[in-house]
Amino acid sequence: MPEPSLKEHPFQDSALGLVSTRSFPAIVGTADMMLKSAEVTMVGYEKIGSGYCTAVVRGNIADVRLAVEEGARTAEQFGSLVSKLVLARPMPNLEAVFPIGSHLLELTQSRRGYSRLSNRAIGLVETRGFPAMVGAADAMLKSADVQLASYEKIGDGLCTAIIRGSISNVAIAVDAGMHEAERIGELHSIMIIPRLLEDLEHTLPVASYWLDEVEPLPVLLPNKVKEKEKQPLELPQADTKSVPLKRRQMEIEEL
Repeated sequence: MPEPSLKEHPFQDSALGLVSTRSFPAIVGTADMMLKSAEVTMVGYEKIGSGYCTAVVRGNIADVRLAVEEGARTAEQFGSLVSKLVLARPMPNLEAVFPIGSHLLELTQSRRGYSRLSNRAIGLVETRGFPAMVGAADAMLKSADVQLASYEKIGDGLCTAIIRGSISNVAIAVDAGMHEAERIGELHSIMIIPRLLEDLEHTLPVASYWLDEVEPLPVLLPNKVKEKEKQPLELPQADTKSVPLKRRQMEIEEL
């Protein structure tokens, strides 16, 4: 059989990298490390319940291997690594069936860089139980100048409040949320990520909230200005009737 052409396999020299954890803050931190350690593109997350989350990246084989190793090492530091995989030269049918490949071409061709909120940070507080997460979110909002962006549920009773703000404010808020979560119920995991990469931002559930919508410029309609017709300049004529009678008499006497 003849070998498939490059046109049929546009990603034949690339690979998929997958790292799985049992915590949403841990998978976000893992994905952040994967993106910052190698030239890979963030494809998205897969959440299969019971707290299991998988970050999926795409790139050339060497970069994906490096990204997966760094991501797995980060997940191990969080005590949350479940498994890892480097899949070299995946078949097109595999990518077409799994949701990780639904926007793969668009993501691969997009530019990579820092988000417009690169001077900001995100904070994640994960609890086991919804009341503890709501209490933690309330404490974070009251303790510092941060905004609650969204929350994420991954099964097994785990839910994560996600906030945004300056790095210092996020650090203060996460500390307050952590203590409130421990007081109410069970704190499971926390994470602070400064200088968010654009790839990571667009895959999180709150990406549309973080980016400010560009307001359209007002449409200026051309107004036709009527030019005034040029008229000859007329010099004012002296009106003898308007001169007072007394003054006229004085002028005659002087003569």
